[in-house]
Amino acid sequence: MVDLYTWSTPNGRKVSILLEELGVDYAVHPINIGKDEQFGEAFLKISPNNKIPAILDRENGLSLFESGAIMIYMADKTKMLLPESGLERYRVLQWLMWQMGGFGPMLGQAHHFLHYNPGKAEYAETRYATEAKRLYGVLDRQLAEHRFVAGDAYSLADIAIWPWAAGFKMQRVDLSAFPSVQRWYEMVASRPGVQAGYQVPNPGQDIPVP
Repeated sequence: MVDLYTWSTPNGRKVSILLEELGVDYAVHPINIGKDEQFGEAFLKISPNNKIPAILDRENGLSLFESGAIMIYMADKTKMLLPESGLERYRVLQWLMWQMGGFGPMLGQAHHFLHYNPGKAEYAETRYATEAKRLYGVLDRQLAEHRFVAGDAYSLADIAIWPWAAGFKMQRVDLSAFPSVQRWYEMVASRPGVQAGYQVPNPGQDIPVP
């Protein structure tokens, strides 16, 4: 059993979708970041950086924060969605790192300036809107040659990237301009594990439709 501390953000959904896809039993502990619950003393013992998601593996007492670390740990533990060795493992990991270092942070800035604070910083809006479209272009070229992000198999890379792509409206991105991304986005969105994980911890939120 895994305790999942999370909220309805792209990073939070990465882990809830992963746990659903892995078929792992988990208990959800909502951390309402809108009410600053991430700064609570109990949560800090699990996530020293005040960020969701975080997990506690009851089987061995290990607590982990940072979504990428959690994803690699759970995939290695279950031997699913990440090759154990060889070139295919590193192809998945490079796209996971691409999400962690670029697609997530840059789209997070796009959310901040384009959706939540429009009209306050023209330079920032232009910068992050342009970077968002560039990154979607990178993803579109990769998906034009592969069924899934890291190749022919569904993997951690898809699960990490997809929840950020689900924010395309907040990023002012038209997915029809990136047809390979749209094809992949809709295919991943149709998976039962993705649909279930998207609802954690707040049921009733619809997956955005292009």
